[in-house]
Amino acid sequence: MMTSTLEHLYNLFLQHPNVVTDSRQVVEEGIFFALKGETFDGNLFAQKALDAGCNYAVVDNPETARQNDRFILVDDVLTALQQLAKHHRQQFSIPVIGVTGTNGKTTTKELLAAVLMEKFNVLYTQGNLNNHIGVPLTLLKLNKEHQIAIVEMGANHPGEIADLVELVCPTHGIITNIGKAHLEGFGSLEGIIKTKGALYDYLRAHKGYIFRNVTNPYLSQIAGGTEEVTYALNELKAGVVGCVEQSAPFIALSWNSQRFSSGAHTVQTKFIGSYNAENMLAAITFGLFFDVEPNQICHALETYAPQNNRSQYIKTAKNEVVMDAYNANPASMEVALQNFHGMKLENKMLILGDMLELGETSIDEHQHIVDTAKNLGFKKVILVGSNFGATQSDYLKLPNLQMLKLYLEEEDLHDYAILIKGSHGIGLDRVITLL
Repeated sequence: MMTSTLEHLYNLFLQHPNVVTDSRQVVEEGIFFALKGETFDGNLFAQKALDAGCNYAVVDNPETARQNDRFILVDDVLTALQQLAKHHRQQFSIPVIGVTGTNGKTTTKELLAAVLMEKFNVLYTQGNLNNHIGVPLTLLKLNKEHQIAIVEMGANHPGEIADLVELVCPTHGIITNIGKAHLEGFGSLEGIIKTKGALYDYLRAHKGYIFRNVTNPYLSQIAGGTEEVTYALNELKAGVVGCVEQSAPFIALSWNSQRFSSGAHTVQTKFIGSYNAENMLAAITFGLFFDVEPNQICHALETYAPQNNRSQYIKTAKNEVVMDAYNANPASMEVALQNFHGMKLENKMLILGDMLELGETSIDEHQHIVDTAKNLGFKKVILVGSNFGATQSDYLKLPNLQMLKLYLEEEDLHDYAILIKGSHGIGLDRVITLL
């Protein structure tokens, strides 16, 4: 057993720079952090981690720590992980871009990485490891080869972004947008604005750069006080301006910039959903700011293919499917419906799953989505989940994923264009084999 200071732990990390929080992950030159959750205690798996190949295990149970001289005792494992990550990040003077927002933050992060990797060695958040554990793990992957880092930060409770920016210490930042999500945790839209706005607060205090979509009214309310780089669709006053030329179903985006002395360019992408145009324009803006050549920017956007059930267009043997079932909230759901309505596709239908974590407003928000679908003229709509089930409508309502699967097996749908949209927890992505 060793009782650790931050300096001692950091010296061990420099010798063994692979950090894991899952004892089943076998790594060489690694340190296992025995995190605890509601249903597990990592201290119980510390020896297993050493047996699997880790050099050390960081624990916070004194009884566990006495069992092996390669156990490092700290007061709290999560705090130790976060302090280690912050200390490590502070050893680097490279640009660090913080990304947050209600919708589009993961897609924007991926596009930023694609564009900036045309010129730089970039570290960026893998998947959606954007919380109080994922952010430290990302920061601990920084090494001397990296020239830029992109760190995604998510939140579903007040104050979380403020905590994360203190770890990330961003030099540049973007809030993609602000809308209704996780209302159960935040309590109100104002709570969301205040929480996300912590990124702007940090950048103001440290003279960083804010990248802002000037057409978002909530962002306008909390912006100012530091250097800004602006972008927008169809807004000539922005530093970088874009326009969706077509979306049938893939987006063609034209863009230009007086601020960066860039003429007109058009990029044909593999994205569907005009709402993704703002995410692409954000990536273009960062690329221009960091002196990526326009032809390299266009190449990155043309070759990037969305994955993980985010705005994916899938042509099956029987139907055309717009799969957007990674997540859903009132803002993204409404935009998805409006975009799908505008797409030049025949015989459209919707499969919509519950939007989770909306708290007391849940039924009202689900009713609004149902009303929106009706007003847009959608005739064939399947609603999945108890929240949609409590709405007033004539659409088909199914209580859960299993009943949806049974319905699709019996109906054997052909020749439809189908939008699938819902929160990840509903599991709508699992029905693609039935379509």
